[in-house]
Amino acid sequence: MEQEGGNGRLFFRGLQNRSHEKMKLRKRKSTLYLSPPNSSERSGDLLGENIYLVLFTITSFVPDEYWQSLEVAHHMVSNILFLNITNYDSVQLLIWIPRLAQALLSAVADIRLYSLMKQLENQQMAKWVFFCQLCSWFTWYCCTRTLTNTMETVLTIIALFYYPLEGSKSMNSVKYSSLVALAFIIRPTALIPWIPLWTLVQYNFLKFNVLQNLGTFYGSHPWHWYFSQGFPAVLGTHLPFFIHGCFLAPKRYRILLVTILWTLLVYSMLSHKEFRFIYPVLPFCMVFCGYSLNHLKTWKKPALSFLFLSNMLLAFYTGLVHQRGTLDVMTHIQELCYNNPNISSASVFIMMPCHSTPYYSHVHYPLPMRFLQCPPDLTGKSQYLDEADIFYLNPLNWLYREFHNDSTLPTHLIIFSILEEEISAFLISSSYERTAVFFHTHLPEGRTGSHIYVYERKLKRKLNRS
Repeated sequence: MEQEGGNGRLFFRGLQNRSHEKMKLRKRKSTLYLSPPNSSERSGDLLGENIYLVLFTITSFVPDEYWQSLEVAHHMVSNILFLNITNYDSVQLLIWIPRLAQALLSAVADIRLYSLMKQLENQQMAKWVFFCQLCSWFTWYCCTRTLTNTMETVLTIIALFYYPLEGSKSMNSVKYSSLVALAFIIRPTALIPWIPLWTLVQYNFLKFNVLQNLGTFYGSHPWHWYFSQGFPAVLGTHLPFFIHGCFLAPKRYRILLVTILWTLLVYSMLSHKEFRFIYPVLPFCMVFCGYSLNHLKTWKKPALSFLFLSNMLLAFYTGLVHQRGTLDVMTHIQELCYNNPNISSASVFIMMPCHSTPYYSHVHYPLPMRFLQCPPDLTGKSQYLDEADIFYLNPLNWLYREFHNDSTLPTHLIIFSILEEEISAFLISSSYERTAVFFHTHLPEGRTGSHIYVYERKLKRKLNRS
């Protein structure tokens, strides 16, 4: 019996269940945007809204939000005594606490940005910068994710609060330097918009990603990509206001504009490019967007409505719909582990581009799992192919070679829908049946399909036929 996990009626029912909450969130957000955090009550409201964002961000962005954070932490503390004693050793606790902590830190950073602009300008100006920051679709999309880029952005904003900008009343060289150093330790590319701090460990990071340019193993883009696609996409409908604000802002803010351009130029020299890499300079852009809104007269209300509605549509779509399947399928596997008494004999093979899904951090059960490997080439071999590349050259032949003995077959297979037809002969001959379907994206490309399928091997039926 096939289960429509993230598709069909259950999928749309889930969206309907959230529609009422979304309307309340939208109303509260519009009120919050126009009411700056000048009190502890407003600050608490902002934290509450970020917690809402945690609940409304049920999609995946990039593998690093799990594989460079939750998976590492899970491996290190999976046997931690505190969780076992207090009976809170649950998957949901391990998933949601880091995201809630990130939401808290993002709220603190947003308040610091507002406070800085209030010092440099006035409350009216600070209000528009605050509005632009909070209604940015990309801020919504990233601010609660467990990405090192998100933490880098938080520390960058707070460090800016203490940076010796002309007119600032909160400058503190010790705090500023400490925050920049911490950002650099967390993610060495914090060096790009800030200062050249060097350590041996971070040098290895820079050597891998910059000097040897091995990041191209994970994809490459033309040099102009950040200017022609990346930066406009991250800014979204804020872009015309940013350009307008660049002509209006006082000279003392040129350092922020120079920082933005410098960061884009440095990242443009690297072949491997991603939207999230330039997230830390997004708050800088909001200063100029705020100047634009502050100088609008006749068109101010239409501009505010346009910014708010256009960004909310993008935020809700990317947070609730786009690329949700890789999280839904791991929730399904986790539920199988805790609800199936025969799970001890089960095993899972994720036949997708490597690191497409979270791993044990979202299952938290000693279930044998495997995925296609894709280690980068550190030896400089020409025509290097990893396991995933070899698999996708001829998936059917690879499967027959890999599982020539039925005893080694996994009980569950997870694949993108685009692969199903190509390996159908293997699925039939090995007695696999599709048991669950999860919607993933309306925009499939390459090796990524629109849906994710779970196949289960039906051993009993095969024995009965024999």
